[in-house]
Amino acid sequence: MLLVIPKTVIGIIAGILTSASLLPQLFKMIKEKQATNASAGMFIVLMSGVSLWIWYGIMKNDWPIIITNAFSFLINIAILILRNKYKKSSR
Repeated sequence: MLLVIPKTVIGIIAGILTSASLLPQLFKMIKEKQATNASAGMFIVLMSGVSLWIWYGIMKNDWPIIITNAFSFLINIAILILRNKYKKSSR
């Protein structure tokens, strides 16, 4: 028997997993109170792509794309804030 999963459910799961992939980095930074290996450039490029995904989701009126990428954007902002905070405190 073939399991048929609606494409919206697949999109939501994919978005959640992609967004959640940054959580271990965020938790590690909080736990260790350092961000020595976090590249600001990488996060800025990633946030640019995520912003375009949000825009694309808005144009298509696709809430799974909008919500999961907005969540990812917030995690990226948190990581950049912690990166700057811990870089300043290590000087």
